[in-house]
Amino acid sequence: MTKTNPRQAARWMRQARVRRKVRGTAERPRLCVYRSVSHIYAQLIDDDQGVTLAAASTLSPDLQATVKGLKKVEAAKAVGRAVAEAAKSRGCRKVVFDRNGFLYHGRIKALSEGAREGGLDF
Repeated sequence: MTKTNPRQAARWMRQARVRRKVRGTAERPRLCVYRSVSHIYAQLIDDDQGVTLAAASTLSPDLQATVKGLKKVEAAKAVGRAVAEAAKSRGCRKVVFDRNGFLYHGRIKALSEGAREGGLDF
């Protein structure tokens, strides 16, 4: 029998709590962030249609050369700027930030600051 990691279970509870309140629309999509051990992912989601409008990550081909050699926090900031550029090209200026149960510090905070520097409002 497998046991659930208590930290992961706590994140799932925080994620469910945030998701009850945060919802993305076409005018104001949800900026959803996922942080793995070595990479970070961000995508803009329209929950009404159930589609992803734009996405960026440290694994994106256009960002891989940029983030190579950077620290994880600096790479997260670059991903935030990239997702902001993708959002602006789609005509989205305002978003709703979904930290996906992760605590708002470190790489999550850096990504949001990069997105704000890129021109997103949340």
